[in-house]
Amino acid sequence: MNVLMLHNRYQQRGGEDESFESEVRMLRDQGHAVETIVVDNDRIEARGKIAVAVQTLWSKPSQRLVDQALSERAFDVLHVQNFFPLLSPSVYYAARKRGVAVVQTLRNYRLLCPNAYFYRDGQVCEDCLRKLVQYPGIRHGCYRGDRLATATVAAMNAFHSLKGTWRHAVDLYIALTEFVRQKFVAAGFPQEKILVKSNFVYPDPGCGDGAGGYALFVGRLSPEKGLDTLMAAWRLLGRGWKLKIVGDGPMAKEVQAFCATHGEAEWLGPQSRPQAAALMANARVLVMPSRWYETFGRVAIESFAAGTPVIASRLGAMAEICHEPQTGLLFEPGNARDLAKKLRWVLDHPENVIAMRASARRTYEARFTMRENCRALILAYETAQRVARGAKAALELPPGAVQPEQL
Repeated sequence: MNVLMLHNRYQQRGGEDESFESEVRMLRDQGHAVETIVVDNDRIEARGKIAVAVQTLWSKPSQRLVDQALSERAFDVLHVQNFFPLLSPSVYYAARKRGVAVVQTLRNYRLLCPNAYFYRDGQVCEDCLRKLVQYPGIRHGCYRGDRLATATVAAMNAFHSLKGTWRHAVDLYIALTEFVRQKFVAAGFPQEKILVKSNFVYPDPGCGDGAGGYALFVGRLSPEKGLDTLMAAWRLLGRGWKLKIVGDGPMAKEVQAFCATHGEAEWLGPQSRPQAAALMANARVLVMPSRWYETFGRVAIESFAAGTPVIASRLGAMAEICHEPQTGLLFEPGNARDLAKKLRWVLDHPENVIAMRASARRTYEARFTMRENCRALILAYETAQRVARGAKAALELPPGAVQPEQL
């Protein structure tokens, strides 16, 4: 399979960047040809806000760049990981022009919600779901706290909804969980075009034994990740248990202050992938207290690969991935008392935790390995190609012929 894969990197590296790199590495290691076009959000300041706003709606340079790549080599699929904000949906049309199947991975909720999270003022918010013009998001300045910037995102979504881009210019969408799939179906996306394929962990980090005995948080230090809930639960715990926090972000100062007053808590800052994997392998449990609809929760399956159970919010994709009590425990989102209760259970039931470790590792081996995921991704590409051929055939029907929808 010959694949052209596109990705717009974030200024602060996150799970989407890691997932993009993992899929490229996986496909190449399995003998598939992959070329990439990658742009970086660090270019935004240099280009200026007006130029970026125009490109967010429709980027002619990106469209030309993709068209040139497709003209120079025969590709089977254009796989778009993240087009926002510099690539734009214009890249789909370059592929349509060349007759190349288009696949879009839904790694966030950007097409349904201007801030991509369904999260505002400390709680889940779906005010913009199913709205052509996402005016609630504009009113609240949900994207970067900026009403003008939010209006740009909302304009992109409205323009491409009216143009039919989401329905006709993409042959197949990949949702990471059934929860995500259902959100896009509820918003009017064609359900027959949305396939569920999870993230995966590759290479296999190996299974640990939890000998470190500590609880672990790995992720961006930001409000939607539920760090306030974790810190409040730790204050209620009162057991002298070690907590290690990995990551960086806008709440770094709050985390640092918390650790300074709680000697058993330690902030390790950002860590490399191998370092984070080693910490997971030695942890007794990983805590994932997110307060937003995680589209997947990559850190959870990384923890499973290490054989470490997960305590997660009973919310969205997290509740779909973490099966209680086999691979971990679930708590009420934002409820520090409930989280503290689950943490105490982990401390008081070491034999159960050992059984959870084995179950977590088995879950990884059954569902989240490279081999199984590569098979699913190639199937998605083949499905997209069939859809693209069908769409082309419909367009080529002679005048007066009966259209498929009339049958």
